[in-house]
Amino acid sequence: MKYKMIVLDLDGTLTNNKKIITPHTLQALMLAQAAGVHVVLASGRPTYGIVPLAEELKLKENNGYILAFNGGKIIDCTNNKVLFEQKLDEQLVPLLYQEARKANMEILTYQGEGIAATNKDDKYVQHEAFINKMPVMQYDDFLHQLVYPINKCLIVGDPTPLHELELRLSKELEGRMDVYRSADFFLECVPLGIDKARSLDRLISSLGISREEVIACGDGYNDLSMIRFAGLGVAMANAAEDIQKEADFVTLSNEEDGVAHVIERFILPTE
Repeated sequence: MKYKMIVLDLDGTLTNNKKIITPHTLQALMLAQAAGVHVVLASGRPTYGIVPLAEELKLKENNGYILAFNGGKIIDCTNNKVLFEQKLDEQLVPLLYQEARKANMEILTYQGEGIAATNKDDKYVQHEAFINKMPVMQYDDFLHQLVYPINKCLIVGDPTPLHELELRLSKELEGRMDVYRSADFFLECVPLGIDKARSLDRLISSLGISREEVIACGDGYNDLSMIRFAGLGVAMANAAEDIQKEADFVTLSNEEDGVAHVIERFILPTE
């Protein structure tokens, strides 16, 4: 199979544990693009947190794309045109806020080039700021300080109680909003029907690419939809075992240039 597109989660997949793209992985992706393969960065991150990696990979010059907010926004890097965007139903935000506070957890969203959070000093809020290299603003009156529209909210907290909250909110918000974890301590609250696979389907349909011609690589539960959807669904070795079981192929970890390994095995011509 000649693959025409590779779709990459960022944290735990494209980047190593220091949140950087290694020289080996960078070189492999540049060679893939030189061979005419579209590179798509698909992440729960806001656009602002993805753009520096897109620039490093020269996606503007190589017909690349960004799927931000877990697919809630699709951007053509060639011209920065927004191809698709879906906003969060603002009437549901108070419910998210109340449930987070009741569970003694923090909630955040994105305002301009910053993160708005109920507690800017919380360790998980700070981790989100570190990942995206964005400043955090303290919103003591979160619901009234927010400026709409917004693309998603993120509830953060310790893994076990957050999982319990995920189960409760999934049931309570069924048919109105999707909630799922992107990491053990991050609960994504996104518009109904938004996931990486559905946005990827929108993108490839507009480009005349079939799902069989797509490779998707990821390590998190929010990557499962695109791992299942792609012609070649790849899980990183650092992904949870149940995610690896869903994949067509398990590559090396993000600390071992797992993405480069996929490209060299399935995309680049062999001698």
